[in-house]
Amino acid sequence: MKTSNHALLVAAGSGSRSGLSVPKQFALLHGKAMVRHSAESFLDHPDISHLWIVIASGQEQSMEHALDKLSGFTLVTGGATRFDSVRNGLDAIASAGGADNILIHDAARPFLSAAVIDRLLIKLLTEQSAIPVLPTIDTTIKSTRGYVQEAVDRKQLWRVQTPQAFHFEKLLAAHKQWPADKKATDDAQIFNAAGHKVATINGDENLNKYTNAADFAKHSEQIMTETRTGMGYDVHQLVANEELWIGGLKIEYDKGLAGHSDADVLLHALTDALLGAVGAGDIGDHFPPSDPQWRGASSDKFVEFAASVIKEKGGRINNVDMTVICEAPKIKPHRELMRMNIANLLNINPDQVNVKATTTEKLGFTGRKEGIAAQAVATITME
Repeated sequence: MKTSNHALLVAAGSGSRSGLSVPKQFALLHGKAMVRHSAESFLDHPDISHLWIVIASGQEQSMEHALDKLSGFTLVTGGATRFDSVRNGLDAIASAGGADNILIHDAARPFLSAAVIDRLLIKLLTEQSAIPVLPTIDTTIKSTRGYVQEAVDRKQLWRVQTPQAFHFEKLLAAHKQWPADKKATDDAQIFNAAGHKVATINGDENLNKYTNAADFAKHSEQIMTETRTGMGYDVHQLVANEELWIGGLKIEYDKGLAGHSDADVLLHALTDALLGAVGAGDIGDHFPPSDPQWRGASSDKFVEFAASVIKEKGGRINNVDMTVICEAPKIKPHRELMRMNIANLLNINPDQVNVKATTTEKLGFTGRKEGIAAQAVATITME
Protein backbone atom coordinates (compact mmCIF):
# COMPACT_ATOMS: atom_id res chain seq x y z
CA MET A 1 0.00 0.00 0.00
CA LYS A 2 1.31 3.45 -0.89
CA THR A 3 2.29 5.62 2.07
CA SER A 4 0.02 8.59 2.73
CA ASN A 5 2.04 11.77 3.32
CA HIS A 6 0.06 14.84 4.31
CA ALA A 7 1.34 18.38 4.88
CA LEU A 8 0.06 20.86 7.47
CA LEU A 9 0.86 24.50 6.69
CA VAL A 10 0.49 26.78 9.72
CA ALA A 11 -0.67 30.21 8.53
CA ALA A 12 -2.91 31.44 11.34
CA GLY A 13 -0.73 34.23 12.72
CA SER A 14 -1.62 37.90 12.90
CA GLY A 15 1.90 38.98 11.88
CA SER A 16 1.93 41.72 14.53
CA ARG A 17 5.73 41.84 14.68
CA SER A 18 6.14 42.29 10.93
CA GLY A 19 4.99 45.90 10.92
CA LEU A 20 3.02 45.26 7.73
CA SER A 21 -0.49 46.39 6.88
CA VAL A 22 -1.65 42.79 6.41
CA PRO A 23 -0.81 39.52 8.21
CA LYS A 24 2.61 38.55 6.88
CA GLN A 25 1.40 35.28 5.31
CA PHE A 26 -0.57 37.43 2.85
CA ALA A 27 2.23 39.94 2.16
CA LEU A 28 3.65 39.80 -1.36
CA LEU A 29 7.01 38.18 -2.00
CA HIS A 30 8.13 38.21 -5.62
CA GLY A 31 4.60 38.80 -6.83
CA LYS A 32 2.90 36.14 -4.68
CA ALA A 33 1.39 36.03 -1.21
CA MET A 34 4.02 34.53 1.09
CA VAL A 35 1.78 31.59 1.99
CA ARG A 36 1.37 30.66 -1.69
CA HIS A 37 5.07 29.83 -2.08
CA SER A 38 4.93 27.03 0.50
CA ALA A 39 1.50 25.88 -0.62
CA GLU A 40 2.72 25.45 -4.20
CA SER A 41 5.79 23.54 -3.01
CA PHE A 42 3.60 20.98 -1.28
CA LEU A 43 0.90 20.83 -3.96
CA ASP A 44 3.50 20.33 -6.70
CA HIS A 45 5.30 17.51 -4.88
CA PRO A 46 4.23 14.09 -6.21
CA ASP A 47 4.60 12.37 -2.81
CA ILE A 48 2.38 14.75 -0.83
CA SER A 49 -1.16 13.33 -0.78
CA HIS A 50 -2.99 16.36 0.61
CA LEU A 51 -2.32 19.82 2.01
CA TRP A 52 -4.06 21.22 5.10
CA ILE A 53 -3.73 24.94 5.80
CA VAL A 54 -4.45 26.33 9.26
CA ILE A 55 -5.81 29.90 9.24
CA ALA A 56 -7.19 32.31 11.81
CA SER A 57 -10.92 32.79 12.09
CA GLY A 58 -12.10 35.32 9.50
CA GLN A 59 -9.15 34.79 7.13
CA GLU A 60 -11.01 32.48 4.75
CA GLN A 61 -11.52 35.07 2.02
CA SER A 62 -7.93 36.34 2.23
CA MET A 63 -6.58 32.81 1.93
CA GLU A 64 -8.84 31.92 -0.98
CA HIS A 65 -7.60 35.03 -2.78
CA ALA A 66 -3.95 34.24 -1.99
CA LEU A 67 -4.34 30.70 -3.33
CA ASP A 68 -6.49 31.57 -6.34
CA LYS A 69 -6.69 28.78 -8.94
CA LEU A 70 -4.89 26.28 -6.69
CA SER A 71 -6.62 23.08 -5.62
CA GLY A 72 -5.92 20.04 -3.46
CA PHE A 73 -5.95 21.74 -0.07
CA THR A 74 -8.31 22.03 2.92
CA LEU A 75 -8.60 25.04 5.24
CA VAL A 76 -8.75 24.50 9.02
CA THR A 77 -9.47 27.17 11.62
CA GLY A 78 -6.62 27.55 14.08
CA GLY A 79 -6.48 28.43 17.76
CA ALA A 80 -5.06 31.03 20.12
CA THR A 81 -1.49 29.65 19.95
CA ARG A 82 0.63 27.79 17.44
CA PHE A 83 0.21 24.65 19.54
CA ASP A 84 -3.58 25.01 19.36
CA SER A 85 -3.47 25.62 15.62
CA VAL A 86 -1.35 22.54 14.94
CA ARG A 87 -3.59 20.46 17.21
CA ASN A 88 -6.68 21.63 15.34
CA GLY A 89 -5.01 20.64 12.08
CA LEU A 90 -4.05 17.21 13.39
CA ASP A 91 -7.58 16.63 14.67
CA ALA A 92 -9.03 17.60 11.28
CA ILE A 93 -6.74 15.14 9.51
CA ALA A 94 -7.64 12.39 11.98
CA SER A 95 -11.37 13.07 11.47
CA ALA A 96 -10.87 12.78 7.69
CA GLY A 97 -9.24 9.35 7.98
CA GLY A 98 -5.74 10.16 9.19
CA ALA A 99 -2.40 9.81 7.44
CA ASP A 100 0.78 7.76 7.65
CA ASN A 101 3.13 10.74 7.87
CA ILE A 102 2.68 14.44 8.47
CA LEU A 103 4.95 17.36 7.53
CA ILE A 104 4.31 20.49 9.59
CA HIS A 105 5.55 23.75 8.12
CA ASP A 106 5.37 27.44 8.99
CA ALA A 107 4.11 29.79 6.28
CA ALA A 108 6.73 32.28 7.47
CA ARG A 109 9.39 30.08 5.81
CA PRO A 110 8.20 30.51 2.22
CA PHE A 111 11.03 29.16 0.09
CA LEU A 112 10.61 25.42 0.57
CA SER A 113 12.35 23.24 -2.00
CA ALA A 114 11.33 19.81 -3.24
CA ALA A 115 14.78 18.59 -2.17
CA VAL A 116 14.05 19.31 1.51
CA ILE A 117 10.72 17.48 1.27
CA ASP A 118 12.48 14.55 -0.39
CA ARG A 119 15.11 14.36 2.35
CA LEU A 120 12.45 14.36 5.06
CA LEU A 121 10.37 11.63 3.41
CA ILE A 122 13.42 9.45 2.84
CA LYS A 123 14.41 9.80 6.50
CA LEU A 124 10.89 8.77 7.57
CA LEU A 125 11.45 5.41 5.89
CA THR A 126 13.77 4.49 8.76
CA GLU A 127 12.96 7.01 11.51
CA GLN A 128 9.85 8.13 13.41
CA SER A 129 10.60 11.81 12.89
CA ALA A 130 12.97 14.15 11.07
CA ILE A 131 13.65 17.88 11.18
CA PRO A 132 15.86 20.13 9.00
CA VAL A 133 18.74 21.82 10.81
CA LEU A 134 21.62 24.15 10.00
CA PRO A 135 24.88 24.57 11.90
CA THR A 136 25.42 27.50 14.23
CA ILE A 137 28.19 29.46 12.50
CA ASP A 138 28.81 32.42 14.83
CA THR A 139 30.62 32.20 18.14
CA THR A 140 28.00 31.44 20.78
CA ILE A 141 28.12 32.51 24.43
CA LYS A 142 26.22 32.40 27.69
CA SER A 143 25.49 35.86 29.05
CA THR A 144 24.12 37.01 32.40
CA ARG A 145 22.99 40.60 33.07
CA GLY A 146 24.79 41.85 30.01
CA TYR A 147 28.15 40.21 30.69
CA VAL A 148 29.80 37.22 29.05
CA GLN A 149 29.91 34.17 31.28
CA GLU A 150 31.40 31.54 28.97
CA ALA A 151 31.67 30.43 25.37
CA VAL A 152 29.50 27.53 24.22
CA ASP A 153 30.78 24.76 21.93
CA ARG A 154 28.81 25.50 18.77
CA LYS A 155 29.63 22.08 17.27
CA GLN A 156 26.68 20.69 19.25
CA LEU A 157 24.33 23.59 18.50
CA TRP A 158 22.02 23.63 15.49
CA ARG A 159 19.40 25.97 14.11
CA VAL A 160 16.04 24.24 13.68
CA GLN A 161 13.79 24.83 10.68
CA THR A 162 10.51 23.52 9.30
CA PRO A 163 8.95 21.42 7.79
CA GLN A 164 9.19 18.93 10.61
CA ALA A 165 8.14 15.40 9.65
CA PHE A 166 6.54 12.76 11.89
CA HIS A 167 4.65 9.50 11.93
CA PHE A 168 1.14 10.94 12.17
CA GLU A 169 -0.45 8.79 14.89
CA LYS A 170 2.56 9.13 17.19
CA LEU A 171 2.61 12.92 16.84
CA LEU A 172 -1.13 13.15 17.50
CA ALA A 173 -0.70 11.03 20.65
CA ALA A 174 2.24 13.19 21.75
CA HIS A 175 0.12 16.33 21.36
CA LYS A 176 -2.62 14.81 23.51
CA GLN A 177 -0.07 14.04 26.24
CA TRP A 178 1.49 17.52 26.28
CA PRO A 179 0.54 19.56 29.42
CA ALA A 180 -1.95 22.30 28.62
CA ASP A 181 -0.09 24.85 30.77
CA LYS A 182 3.33 24.24 29.20
CA LYS A 183 4.57 26.21 26.18
CA ALA A 184 6.09 24.28 23.28
CA THR A 185 8.65 25.86 20.96
CA ASP A 186 7.92 23.39 18.14
CA ASP A 187 6.45 19.98 17.42
CA ALA A 188 9.81 18.22 17.66
CA GLN A 189 9.96 19.20 21.34
CA ILE A 190 6.52 17.69 21.90
CA PHE A 191 7.44 14.51 20.03
CA ASN A 192 10.72 14.13 21.89
CA ALA A 193 9.03 14.66 25.27
CA ALA A 194 6.76 11.71 24.48
CA GLY A 195 9.82 9.44 24.36
CA HIS A 196 10.40 9.40 20.61
CA LYS A 197 13.69 10.07 18.83
CA VAL A 198 13.91 13.00 16.44
CA ALA A 199 16.38 12.57 13.57
CA THR A 200 17.92 15.46 11.65
CA ILE A 201 18.52 16.20 7.97
CA ASN A 202 20.44 18.98 6.26
CA GLY A 203 18.38 22.15 6.20
CA ASP A 204 18.36 24.96 3.64
CA GLU A 205 19.49 28.56 4.05
CA ASN A 206 16.58 29.57 1.80
CA LEU A 207 14.20 28.40 4.54
CA ASN A 208 14.97 31.41 6.72
CA LYS A 209 12.00 32.69 8.68
CA TYR A 210 10.33 36.00 7.81
CA THR A 211 9.44 37.89 10.99
CA ASN A 212 10.04 41.63 10.67
CA ALA A 213 9.45 44.23 7.95
CA ALA A 214 13.21 44.26 7.32
CA ASP A 215 13.03 40.61 6.24
CA PHE A 216 10.60 41.53 3.48
CA ALA A 217 12.68 44.54 2.42
CA LYS A 218 15.76 42.31 2.19
CA HIS A 219 13.91 40.00 -0.18
CA SER A 220 13.42 42.80 -2.70
CA GLU A 221 17.20 43.14 -2.86
CA GLN A 222 18.14 39.46 -2.93
CA ILE A 223 15.71 37.06 -4.58
CA MET A 224 16.33 33.42 -3.72
CA THR A 225 16.37 31.12 -6.71
CA GLU A 226 16.29 27.41 -7.39
CA THR A 227 17.53 25.65 -10.52
CA ARG A 228 15.47 22.73 -11.81
CA THR A 229 15.88 20.27 -14.67
CA GLY A 230 13.26 18.28 -16.58
CA MET A 231 13.71 15.41 -19.04
CA GLY A 232 11.51 14.28 -21.91
CA TYR A 233 11.49 11.32 -24.32
CA ASP A 234 9.11 10.46 -27.14
CA VAL A 235 8.77 7.96 -29.98
CA HIS A 236 6.52 7.85 -33.04
CA GLN A 237 6.20 5.33 -35.85
CA LEU A 238 7.06 6.21 -39.44
CA VAL A 239 4.21 5.37 -41.82
CA ALA A 240 3.21 6.14 -45.40
CA ASN A 241 0.76 8.89 -46.30
CA GLU A 242 1.55 11.07 -43.28
CA GLU A 243 3.27 14.45 -43.06
CA LEU A 244 6.60 14.58 -41.24
CA TRP A 245 6.81 17.33 -38.60
CA ILE A 246 9.94 17.69 -36.47
CA GLY A 247 10.78 20.71 -34.35
CA GLY A 248 7.80 22.60 -35.71
CA LEU A 249 9.00 22.21 -39.30
CA LYS A 250 7.42 20.21 -42.08
CA ILE A 251 10.15 18.09 -43.67
CA GLU A 252 9.78 16.52 -47.10
CA TYR A 253 10.14 12.74 -46.80
CA ASP A 254 8.41 9.67 -48.18
CA LYS A 255 6.95 8.84 -44.76
CA GLY A 256 5.56 10.73 -41.81
CA LEU A 257 5.06 10.15 -38.10
CA ALA A 258 1.81 8.60 -36.90
CA GLY A 259 0.07 10.07 -33.88
CA HIS A 260 -3.08 11.68 -32.54
CA SER A 261 -1.73 15.22 -33.06
CA ASP A 262 0.81 16.18 -35.71
CA ALA A 263 3.16 13.64 -33.99
CA ASP A 264 6.05 16.09 -33.75
CA VAL A 265 8.33 13.81 -31.75
CA LEU A 266 10.83 16.55 -30.89
CA LEU A 267 8.27 19.03 -29.59
CA HIS A 268 6.55 16.28 -27.61
CA ALA A 269 9.81 15.40 -25.86
CA LEU A 270 10.42 19.10 -25.23
CA THR A 271 6.94 19.57 -23.77
CA ASP A 272 7.53 16.72 -21.31
CA ALA A 273 10.90 18.16 -20.30
CA LEU A 274 9.37 21.58 -19.61
CA LEU A 275 6.46 20.15 -17.63
CA GLY A 276 8.82 17.87 -15.72
CA ALA A 277 10.95 20.80 -14.58
CA VAL A 278 8.02 22.18 -12.58
CA GLY A 279 6.50 18.85 -11.56
CA ALA A 280 3.45 19.39 -13.78
CA GLY A 281 3.04 15.84 -15.09
CA ASP A 282 3.41 15.03 -18.77
CA ILE A 283 1.89 15.86 -22.12
CA GLY A 284 -0.73 13.12 -21.81
CA ASP A 285 -2.09 14.64 -18.59
CA HIS A 286 -2.88 17.93 -20.30
CA PHE A 287 -3.56 16.79 -23.88
CA PRO A 288 -4.91 13.22 -23.66
CA PRO A 289 -4.99 11.32 -26.98
CA SER A 290 -8.53 10.27 -26.15
CA ASP A 291 -9.69 13.89 -26.54
CA PRO A 292 -10.77 14.48 -30.17
CA GLN A 293 -9.98 18.22 -30.01
CA TRP A 294 -6.26 17.39 -30.22
CA ARG A 295 -6.53 15.23 -33.33
CA GLY A 296 -4.07 16.65 -35.85
CA ALA A 297 -3.24 19.58 -33.54
CA SER A 298 -0.01 21.49 -33.99
CA SER A 299 2.49 20.56 -31.29
CA ASP A 300 3.46 24.23 -31.08
CA LYS A 301 0.43 24.60 -28.79
CA PHE A 302 1.78 21.97 -26.39
CA VAL A 303 5.16 23.68 -26.09
CA GLU A 304 3.60 27.11 -25.59
CA PHE A 305 1.31 25.69 -22.90
CA ALA A 306 4.23 24.10 -21.03
CA ALA A 307 6.15 27.39 -21.19
CA SER A 308 3.12 29.24 -19.79
CA VAL A 309 2.92 26.80 -16.86
CA ILE A 310 6.54 27.56 -15.99
CA LYS A 311 5.87 31.31 -16.16
CA GLU A 312 2.77 31.05 -13.97
CA LYS A 313 4.78 29.19 -11.32
CA GLY A 314 7.41 31.93 -11.25
CA GLY A 315 9.96 30.11 -13.39
CA ARG A 316 12.27 31.21 -16.18
CA ILE A 317 13.64 28.94 -18.92
CA ASN A 318 17.43 28.95 -18.98
CA ASN A 319 18.06 26.58 -21.89
CA VAL A 320 16.78 23.50 -23.68
CA ASP A 321 18.89 20.76 -25.28
CA MET A 322 17.35 18.17 -27.61
CA THR A 323 18.41 15.15 -29.64
CA VAL A 324 16.59 13.59 -32.60
CA ILE A 325 17.35 9.87 -33.07
CA CYS A 326 16.81 8.51 -36.59
CA GLU A 327 18.53 7.06 -39.65
CA ALA A 328 16.59 9.26 -42.02
CA PRO A 329 15.80 11.93 -42.98
CA LYS A 330 18.89 14.04 -42.36
CA ILE A 331 18.24 16.55 -39.55
CA LYS A 332 21.33 18.74 -39.87
CA PRO A 333 20.03 20.80 -42.82
CA HIS A 334 16.99 21.78 -40.73
CA ARG A 335 18.60 22.32 -37.33
CA GLU A 336 18.96 26.10 -37.43
CA LEU A 337 15.36 26.64 -38.47
CA MET A 338 14.25 24.27 -35.70
CA ARG A 339 16.29 26.25 -33.17
CA MET A 340 14.79 29.54 -34.33
CA ASN A 341 11.28 28.13 -34.25
CA ILE A 342 11.65 26.67 -30.77
CA ALA A 343 13.27 29.87 -29.46
CA ASN A 344 10.24 31.81 -30.71
CA LEU A 345 7.83 29.37 -29.07
CA LEU A 346 9.64 29.67 -25.73
CA ASN A 347 10.35 33.41 -26.05
CA ILE A 348 14.06 32.88 -25.42
CA ASN A 349 17.21 33.55 -27.45
CA PRO A 350 18.31 31.02 -30.10
CA ASP A 351 21.59 30.45 -28.25
CA GLN A 352 19.52 29.03 -25.39
CA VAL A 353 18.25 26.29 -27.71
CA ASN A 354 20.29 23.36 -28.97
CA VAL A 355 19.18 20.67 -31.43
CA LYS A 356 21.31 17.62 -32.15
CA ALA A 357 20.81 14.49 -34.22
CA THR A 358 22.25 11.00 -34.03
CA THR A 359 21.67 7.51 -35.35
CA THR A 360 21.68 4.11 -33.66
CA GLU A 361 24.10 2.65 -36.23
CA LYS A 362 21.18 0.85 -37.92
CA LEU A 363 20.25 -0.94 -34.66
CA GLY A 364 16.73 -1.10 -33.26
CA PHE A 365 13.50 0.38 -34.62
CA THR A 366 15.13 3.71 -35.50
CA GLY A 367 17.97 1.88 -37.26
CA ARG A 368 15.41 -0.02 -39.32
CA LYS A 369 13.69 3.30 -40.17
CA GLU A 370 10.51 2.16 -38.45
CA GLY A 371 10.26 5.24 -36.29
CA ILE A 372 11.91 8.34 -34.87
CA ALA A 373 12.75 9.05 -31.21
CA ALA A 374 13.67 12.29 -29.46
CA GLN A 375 15.13 13.29 -26.11
CA ALA A 376 14.98 16.71 -24.45
CA VAL A 377 16.39 18.36 -21.34
CA ALA A 378 15.11 21.69 -20.02
CA THR A 379 16.79 23.75 -17.31
CA ILE A 380 14.80 26.47 -15.57
CA THR A 381 15.19 28.87 -12.65
CA MET A 382 12.44 29.20 -10.06
CA GLU A 383 12.31 32.49 -8.16
